[in-house]
Amino acid sequence: MFSPQQLLQKVNTHLDSLGYLHEPENLYQPVRYVLSMGGKRLRPVLMLMAYNLYRSDVDAILDPACAIEMYHNFTLLHDDLMDRADVRRGKPTVHRRWNDNTAILSGDVMLSLAMSYMTHVDDTRLRPVMDTFIRATIEIDDGQQLDMDFEQRDDVTQAEYIEMIRLKTSVLLGCSMKIGALLAGASDDDADNLYKTGEQMGLAFQLHDDYLDVYGDPATFGKKVGGDILCNKKTFLYVKAMQLADDLQRRDLQHWFATSDPDPLFSETKIAAVTRIYTDLDLPVICRTHEDEFYRLAHAHLNKVSVPDEAKNVLRAYLASLMERTV
Repeated sequence: MFSPQQLLQKVNTHLDSLGYLHEPENLYQPVRYVLSMGGKRLRPVLMLMAYNLYRSDVDAILDPACAIEMYHNFTLLHDDLMDRADVRRGKPTVHRRWNDNTAILSGDVMLSLAMSYMTHVDDTRLRPVMDTFIRATIEIDDGQQLDMDFEQRDDVTQAEYIEMIRLKTSVLLGCSMKIGALLAGASDDDADNLYKTGEQMGLAFQLHDDYLDVYGDPATFGKKVGGDILCNKKTFLYVKAMQLADDLQRRDLQHWFATSDPDPLFSETKIAAVTRIYTDLDLPVICRTHEDEFYRLAHAHLNKVSVPDEAKNVLRAYLASLMERTV
C-alpha cells in the first residue's frame, strides 16, 4: 500500500507535467497559478487510496485523480470571485491579481480540462465514471446556490444546513472515492460504501472546520480564528445557536451578523461577543458530538468494504489524521 505522502507526491508531480499550457497565455497562466498554491490534495489522494485498496498500479489513474483536483480548484476560483475574497492560501486570488473576466474564463477552462482528463480511463469504465463525476458537479452547484440562498435567511434549520454542506462539500469526497473504486473494478456495493465513507467524512470535516474557526488554535489552524464570524457566514454553530438562543441572544446574533466594520477593535469585539453566545449555548460540545457521529458513520461504511482490514488501515489512519484524531 502507498502512503498518503507518496500519493500526494505523485499527484503534485503529475499536475506539474500536464500539458495544458499554451496560447493565449493570459488564459492558462491563472490556471497554473491556482494549481501552484498547493493544499492537501485531499480529493485525488482519496481517489488513489480507494483504488489502492484493490490495485497497486496507481499511476494508471493519475489523469482522473488530477481531474478531480482541477475541478475542485475551479470551484474555489469561482467561489473566491463570488465572495469577493482577496486571498487564497496566503496569495492574491485570481480576480485580484488579474480581473473578474479572467477569473471567469480561466475557471471555465479549468472545468473543461477537468472533464477532459476525467475521460482518460478505460472505455469499459468511462460511462459509470463520468456519470458519477457529472452528478457530483451538478450537486455541488445545487449546494452553492443553497449557500447563497441561506445568506438571506435567519431561519435555516440544522437539516437544511447539513444538506447544503453535503451537496457543496461532501459529494466530491464521495465521488473521488467511488471513482477510485470503479476504476479498480470494485463491486457496486464496495463502490457505494466508499462513496458513503467520503460523503460522511465530508460532513465531519466541515463541522470540524466550523468548530475550529471559532475555537481552534491560531498557531495550527492556518488562518485567523473568527473569520467566519467576521464574514457573517452562517455555519453550523450559527444555525444551531439561532435554534437554541433565547430572545435576547437571538437579537444579539442578528445584530452582529448584520454589522461589519474593518476597524480591528470592532472585529475583536464582534468575535468575542458571538463566541460568548456560542459557548453559553454549549455549542462546542454540540458541534463535536455531531462531528463524531458523521465520523462514526464514515467508518461504519468503510468497515463494510470487502477488502482485508489491513488494507484499510492506511486509509483509516489518513482519515483520522485529517480530523486530528488517533485511529
